[in-house]
Amino acid sequence: MGDPAGVGPEIVAKAWAQRAERKLPPFVAVGDVRAVQRVWPGPVAPVLDLAQASEMFDLALPVLTVEDAGEITPGQPDLEGARCALMSLEMAVGLARSGAARGLVTGPVSKSQLYKIGFTHPGQTEFVAERCGVSKSNAVMLLAGPTLRVVPITTHIPLAQVPGTLSVDLVLAKARATVRGLRKNFGIAEPRLAFAGLNPHAGEDGAIGREEIDILEPAIAALRDEGVDVVGPLSADTMFHERARARYDVAICCYHDQALVPIKTLHFDDGVNFTLGLPIVRSSPDHGTAFPIAGRDQAHPGAMIAAIAMAHEAAERRAASAST
Repeated sequence: MGDPAGVGPEIVAKAWAQRAERKLPPFVAVGDVRAVQRVWPGPVAPVLDLAQASEMFDLALPVLTVEDAGEITPGQPDLEGARCALMSLEMAVGLARSGAARGLVTGPVSKSQLYKIGFTHPGQTEFVAERCGVSKSNAVMLLAGPTLRVVPITTHIPLAQVPGTLSVDLVLAKARATVRGLRKNFGIAEPRLAFAGLNPHAGEDGAIGREEIDILEPAIAALRDEGVDVVGPLSADTMFHERARARYDVAICCYHDQALVPIKTLHFDDGVNFTLGLPIVRSSPDHGTAFPIAGRDQAHPGAMIAAIAMAHEAAERRAASAST
């Protein structure tokens, strides 16, 4: 459920309330049951295992309590809540890795609180990847909505560090993992990739920067030699209008905001963060803890519902592929 003082418990509960109309699969919330009871008047069922959760799902939101979050006040994060969020994440990853759960959906956490209790990862994506034994370069953050998918090559680093972090090897690793992930999880047999340039106007043939020439173009050439359908580097300011989006399945972007600004502009209420390259299915609503509105019945569950549905669809595709 993420941080118990954030909107995670509320949007999980609201997703359960819409389970029938949205045709959601059975799921169990992992966290402190009181975090839901503080913000939602509906039926909640504490459970001890996933078998019990499946039995209760039609009657109440099943919650598997892992760690006592202490005194929970919506909108006021604290260290006990951060410990609960981290232990819940650890438990949920274990359930997915063991096969007890078919997928993992992570609620929003407060990284500033997690850092205070010793969390050393840039985000949940990197934590889950490490627990699954996957290197950072092979775990890809895909942000997806109904009309756009984007992948940032670099994520949670200062903008000033982006040019020095980009390399041909990193670009190729992210692109190859993206191609494999779209095939495996989204059923796109021949993914079409469009690369955004790092610099304005994609560098204007080196006049505004050489990263396109020295890094992106060699990587794109190598991908084409491998048979990947790829275009670019393109000027990022012309890549995200409706006609442009119809020409590719995913936009590969150089840095965090280059990817996340368009996806959150278009799909703020139904955007999903999906991690490619993992042995498990993992998704997340593409928004944060929203502490200012926590506990006020104002949180929109659309992204959580979309994340649950996307995880279910990916798990179904993986199961069907494994059986053939």
